Amino acid sequence: MNKTDAKERIAQLTTELNAHNHNYYVLSSPTISDYDFDMLLEELMRLEEQFPEFADGNSPTKRVGGDVTKNFETVQHKYPMLSLSNSYSKEEIIDFEARVHKLLEEEVEYTCELKYDGVAIGLTYVNGQLQRAVTRGDGTQGDDVTTNVKTIKSIPLQLTGAGYPEEFEIRGEIFLPRSEFDKINKEKEAAGEPPLANPRNSASGTLKMQDSAVVASRGLDCFLYSILGENLSLGTQYENLIKAAEWGFKAPMPDKKYIAKCKNIEEIMSFIDYWDNARHDLDFDIDGIVIKVNSYDRQQRLGFTAKSPRWAIAYKFKAEQAVTVLNKITYQVGRTGAITPVANLEPVLLAGTTVKRASLHNADQIEKLDVREGDTVYVEKGGEIIPKIVGVEVAKRPSNTPVTSYITACPECDTALERKEGEAQHYCPNEYGCPPQIKGKMEHYIGRKAMDIDGLGAETIDQLFEEGLITNIADLYELTADQLLPLERMAEKSVTNLLNGIEASKNIPFQRVLFALGIRYVGETVAKKLAKHFKNMDALLAADMEELVAVDEIGDKIAESILQHFEDQRNLDLYHRLKDKGLNFELSEEETAGASDRLAGYTFVVSGVFHQFSRDELKAAIEQNGGKNVGSVSSKTSYIVAGENMGPSKLAKAEKLGITIISEEDFIGMIQ
Repeated sequence: MNKTDAKERIAQLTTELNAHNHNYYVLSSPTISDYDFDMLLEELMRLEEQFPEFADGNSPTKRVGGDVTKNFETVQHKYPMLSLSNSYSKEEIIDFEARVHKLLEEEVEYTCELKYDGVAIGLTYVNGQLQRAVTRGDGTQGDDVTTNVKTIKSIPLQLTGAGYPEEFEIRGEIFLPRSEFDKINKEKEAAGEPPLANPRNSASGTLKMQDSAVVASRGLDCFLYSILGENLSLGTQYENLIKAAEWGFKAPMPDKKYIAKCKNIEEIMSFIDYWDNARHDLDFDIDGIVIKVNSYDRQQRLGFTAKSPRWAIAYKFKAEQAVTVLNKITYQVGRTGAITPVANLEPVLLAGTTVKRASLHNADQIEKLDVREGDTVYVEKGGEIIPKIVGVEVAKRPSNTPVTSYITACPECDTALERKEGEAQHYCPNEYGCPPQIKGKMEHYIGRKAMDIDGLGAETIDQLFEEGLITNIADLYELTADQLLPLERMAEKSVTNLLNGIEASKNIPFQRVLFALGIRYVGETVAKKLAKHFKNMDALLAADMEELVAVDEIGDKIAESILQHFEDQRNLDLYHRLKDKGLNFELSEEETAGASDRLAGYTFVVSGVFHQFSRDELKAAIEQNGGKNVGSVSSKTSYIVAGENMGPSKLAKAEKLGITIISEEDFIGMIQ
């Protein structure tokens, strides 16, 4: 075959096989036998091997796998992948719907969709071709798993139809069908291998395998349910999913009742009730229903909290329960010194997972349940993730079973426990001498949301601590190759990666370094607010109680914790050591550029469509200049920044309350 014929035949086979894949895995209506499909695929593989210059980067042969990925590159999300607020009661769904009405002050249409129990994925398409697949990660960055995702046959490598944006992202959930999960476990049982725990964990583990050929053999599937981009032509969630199906995606379709438009709370509840019963008939796991405001414009107007969108909520189905025997109660020590009692159980199958341990939370919970060693207990998964004991079958309790006495000394360092007034948990106060606390602080420091140090995990921290090489986070920056190479599992390459990762952490921005320090009550959001307000660590250290509580959303509890933390000379010494090592303890010029306090003390509502800024850019400018954004008009609102098509109810309320309405140009004048 000459080159011209080969090029034409490769293109023809690529188009034909992509169509057959779509018919089989998305539409469930194959038009060709498996044998004939395999013959066409083998022909394409031979031709691509003979004429590699004509092989498409998204060829159907990529579905077979074979590429090996040693390390998955970390990629920044263009749009943050935020989690949804979860609800476990219908009353909270009613409250959500009422809150949306109050904020928008108009009739609202919703979509109700299945909440797939899988692994979140973001797929980027450019000119109709799959360019990149990235996991959720920490919401701001995830792992590039494109090679493995290309083996999932329900994900199109080349889009069909017309009208898709030049570049966009579509998000969804990768899952392992129940039938595939059962099939794999039967094969493992026959081979004498341990079975997979459950479909969700299996999907997650499979997606991070290094050999894409193994990934291809697992039979992963994917539903896509959210489109993001700059120039989306359609204005609603529902319309875009219908269009996504036309482009070749496996999107939830109304004919299978996987999605529905709802006009009121009664229709939302009807959808929830239907799937609470029908979910057991599906070949894939769902753990609830997602309710979204259908209109993109209204979604934008509602905006986001720090962690989740205001325009969506997830209703979680009631957790499954199991009955088993509590063999022994043990106690764990966390990085803050908090003591968590743990129930060690007779193994029991619960929601597809074998459960051996469950949390007992604190002394009050043990007393409330009157749970004792030897009891027959009811176990369920809180949010269907973390097992917990919810009740005791007292009638089955062995006679003369002693009441559980909560421990009085730390199980790790034997220090007497403390319990502060108003707190549920007991604490070990030996912060600098209790091994789990020391190691826990270091594990928190290297975590992905904090310093994100490549080549360094919990096992390595444990190893370095046991070898006496590190006793605090500053010691990490003094490690040398000569110290590390003699250690078990420390080859030259892994040592190089570890040391490079530690060096690279010196570029992590101030707000994340502040979070990484592990100051009690200073989480990600609080760290950002403190960094933005004080600009550098020395200014934060110089602040007194009054100055700290003056920061937006910083209360007495957080302020006291910060002051107490740095009253300890050991924490001050640690900060100075880290500073000397070159870590970032101030905002960069780029982060502080354009920042001011011009809008300090003012509260803004942004409403309508703008020309010079997007709504999000306006909100960012308000915060950068010290102002505060809110979603609804009230007597506390200082200004409304009004664009075209501002909601008439907002306008009427603003006029009634006498709130100043300013234009986009007026706002620009305020911050210049």
